Amino acid sequence: MITDGVEDEDKWLAAGNAGLQQNAFYMHRALDSNNLRDALKYSAQMLSELRTSKLSPQKYYQLYMRAFDELRKLEMFFKEEARRGCSIIDLYELVQHAGNILPRLYLLCTVGSVYIKSKEAPAKDVLKDLVEMCRGIQHPVRGLFLRSYLSQVSRDKLPDIGSEYEGDADTVNDAVEFVLQNFTEMNKLWVRMQHQVGLNIYGLLPALMCYNACESFILLADPELRLAVGVSGLQGPAREKDKREKERSELRDLVGKNLHVLSQIEGVDLDMYKETVLPRVLEQVVNCKDEIAQYYLMDCIIQVFPDEYHLQTLEILLDAFPQLQPSVDIKTVLARLMERLSNYAASSAEVLPEFLQVEAFAKLNNAIGKVIEAQVDMPVFGAVTLYSSLLTFILHVHPERLDYADQVLGACVKKLSSDGRIEDSKATKQIVALLSAPLEKYNDIVTVLKLSNYPRMMEYLDNETNKVMATVIIQSIMKNNTQVSTADKVESLFELIKGLIKDLDGTLHDEIDEDDFKEEQNSVARLIQMLHNDDPEEMFKVICTVRKHILTGGPKRLPFTIPPLVFSSLKLVRQLQGPDENPFGEESTTPKKIFQHLNQTIETLYGVPSPELALRLYLQCAEAANDCDLEPVAYEFFTQAYILYEEEISDSRAQVTAIHLIIGTLQRMHVFGVENRDTLTHKATGYSAKLLKKPDQCRAVYACSHLFWVDDQDNMKDGERVLLCLKRALRIANAAQQMSNAARGSTGSVALFVEILNKYLYFFEKGNPQITVATIQSLIELITTEMQSDSNTPDPAADAFLASTLRYIQFQKQKGGAVGEKYEPIKA
Repeated sequence: MITDGVEDEDKWLAAGNAGLQQNAFYMHRALDSNNLRDALKYSAQMLSELRTSKLSPQKYYQLYMRAFDELRKLEMFFKEEARRGCSIIDLYELVQHAGNILPRLYLLCTVGSVYIKSKEAPAKDVLKDLVEMCRGIQHPVRGLFLRSYLSQVSRDKLPDIGSEYEGDADTVNDAVEFVLQNFTEMNKLWVRMQHQVGLNIYGLLPALMCYNACESFILLADPELRLAVGVSGLQGPAREKDKREKERSELRDLVGKNLHVLSQIEGVDLDMYKETVLPRVLEQVVNCKDEIAQYYLMDCIIQVFPDEYHLQTLEILLDAFPQLQPSVDIKTVLARLMERLSNYAASSAEVLPEFLQVEAFAKLNNAIGKVIEAQVDMPVFGAVTLYSSLLTFILHVHPERLDYADQVLGACVKKLSSDGRIEDSKATKQIVALLSAPLEKYNDIVTVLKLSNYPRMMEYLDNETNKVMATVIIQSIMKNNTQVSTADKVESLFELIKGLIKDLDGTLHDEIDEDDFKEEQNSVARLIQMLHNDDPEEMFKVICTVRKHILTGGPKRLPFTIPPLVFSSLKLVRQLQGPDENPFGEESTTPKKIFQHLNQTIETLYGVPSPELALRLYLQCAEAANDCDLEPVAYEFFTQAYILYEEEISDSRAQVTAIHLIIGTLQRMHVFGVENRDTLTHKATGYSAKLLKKPDQCRAVYACSHLFWVDDQDNMKDGERVLLCLKRALRIANAAQQMSNAARGSTGSVALFVEILNKYLYFFEKGNPQITVATIQSLIELITTEMQSDSNTPDPAADAFLASTLRYIQFQKQKGGAVGEKYEPIKA
């Protein structure tokens, strides 16, 4: 059905073009022969094609442009006629004898253009006559194109300042009056399109010979008056509404061009704009009471007139907004106005005093409040958009006025207070944009934290969006390397990002995507490590504040947030480390006090399925206590680590990793006395020998040998116990071989023996008297025998390891000197 309509329109357009071209041909022939009467006759017949009511505005425009091109040629002919002595006044009267009103008025405008150019009459008189005569066309589409033609042919002939048409009788006021009157009539026609059913009623108008005769009909057709005179049925079926709106959208530029012409008139200075132009235009905008017209024309005003004019007439312009229809998209128009003013302020620092002088912020803030109050049905999204635009304006124009920014946030909070938690996705996105604006402007969360209403705005976000905003805040801190260095600021910051710190309103972390959850918690961990203050007292307060918040996060978050807190605390311990462990007095922060705090913090991981993490942290703390020469503290941390190992770590792989961590940390400890060290070492060796797998036992036991030989500490060199560990490791390796033979019928790999051989060589070089050449030689022979055994399982890696070890022995021999002599007896 729609396709058929389009095809019909194409046929009607083709027929109109054909009729227009045919009459244009005869018109050209009359013009060539200087036959004025025939030229007028055929031009009128050509223009009669524009009387059609069958075409959509888009198709009608194509037909109009064809006619416009021909009229330009006719205008040139009229100019030539005037130069040849033909009276332009007679010509002006002659064209008014055309039979139909629409061709007559097109011809009248064409001749009127030449009439003004001839200067035989004041321009204002001709313009006034033309704009009044055009009232004879009340068909919306035909009337709009006619008046558009009038505007087109007259725009270079307006009596403007510096124009050749300016004179004693013609002033810029006349030009402004003409354009305003034409704009007003065009807007009425444009609005009337929304209320028309068909064009049949306008078919009466061509019979009316002058506009005075149809004044009563104009009143009849006016949508504001038709009910008073009993006209019904003009609204049309509801199903045609979309079609009418589309057609009106296609024609809106015809109306808007009048405002563009006004903005181009040189004589329209600020005073005239303020006193005449803007009030007249706004009066028409408000009175038309049409949603489409009001939105488009307000946008036009903002776009075509200079920024300076908007700033100086801000109050007048803003007063019109609350008077617009409730359905008008005011938020977009106001946002564009504030954007233009923001760009104007950014263009030059010299204009900023003007903003202060006119109190732009106060006026905009007041206007937004009135608009929101007037439009009670405005969605939350619209209100937040308005405040977001106002905040952006402030950040551009008055970035130093944090009180202004906080005032806007407070007004937005007040608006949202009656709605509770916002669920509308568009509104929440706009709130995120609102909250992100200060971050992007100041690049400093510390400055943003001074806005008291900022956290209150966060409360209106749903849980998911709250986390998004919290992530934006953390990213801003990371990007700008912002230092949040005091406990009160950390308190405020963690209140802002609490959506990442803990579950809000019963939301379970199980509902969150695992990868997203890890990324969120990693960002919190990075933030914790960025918190720093050179003052130990304040830094400890920061740590306590962070701890208070992260302990509310639940067991799944703690493995992410506890480690960075622990390492921040250890960093503070290193800062305090020195000969005087309490340089600030009894009540000040000391390493011992921090270690107590750390012990309590790590204990929170007991309820988390991460005992290995807690054990690692205990060992880190023990090593820090060792550096501070706090033996009881270090012993306590080791005790806690052992308890975790015994009670919580049951997985064999985790046990292997844990015991090697314990051995490595204990080896580096120097703070322990003999008794404590023996106790801890004995436990470590005992754990090593009880590992599930023999190879793991073997490796852990020979690793324990390092606990009895520390190079830089003479009192920690016990060669006999080193040898005992190595011999025990050999026995375990031999047992592993036998078990392999019993289970698989082969002796298995000799890799364990080669590893033990390397330990022997290490302690041999370090000067352990218990490790002799004979011991090493017998071990080499044992390995060689095992490798040559028929039951030995080939192991290329073990073979390569042994070959490398033997090459090392040869290399040491070749070095000569004391080392070479030491290795010389070994036969490898």
